[in-house]
Amino acid sequence: MRIGSAAIAFWLIASGAVALARAPQPAKPVSIGMFSGRWYEIARVAEGKKAQCQFGTSDFSGRAGAAFAVVETCHEGSPDGPAHEVKATVRIVPGAGNAKIRMGFFGGLVTQEYWILDHADDDQSWALMATPGGHYLWLLSRSPALKASAKSAAVARIAALGYDASHLQPSR
Repeated sequence: MRIGSAAIAFWLIASGAVALARAPQPAKPVSIGMFSGRWYEIARVAEGKKAQCQFGTSDFSGRAGAAFAVVETCHEGSPDGPAHEVKATVRIVPGAGNAKIRMGFFGGLVTQEYWILDHADDDQSWALMATPGGHYLWLLSRSPALKASAKSAAVARIAALGYDASHLQPSR
């Protein structure tokens, strides 16, 4: 295991953030198709040290029942900066309308649950993912940039969920 990979996984799981007492429950079921292809990190709600890891992507692949694989990639400083990759297995949490997943890193030695709190109704072009404790929230998109109207809708939803949208940090 590379030190960079360990740092990325630690950042994904335990970076400083604006905490809620607890994340709200997911608003609606999620299509299983949301766990395929590439998602781009557009922004995140986080405080503390600004992570050097930017321009993040999550590439979902494969399907064996409710299990998937994901490769999380980010770059230091710029889109052309050094890349860091972490691979994980993803399992859907039963009974949650596909809106809750558990990721296992480093062969399952480290696990973390993530919730899809909400997503664009019409085309699922964006999604809001958070940890159950309310410490971390990410705005994800199917494209490297969101249309202004879609981004405004997502940011309004972030605020409606109880997060301080003024703490939203762009990732791209």
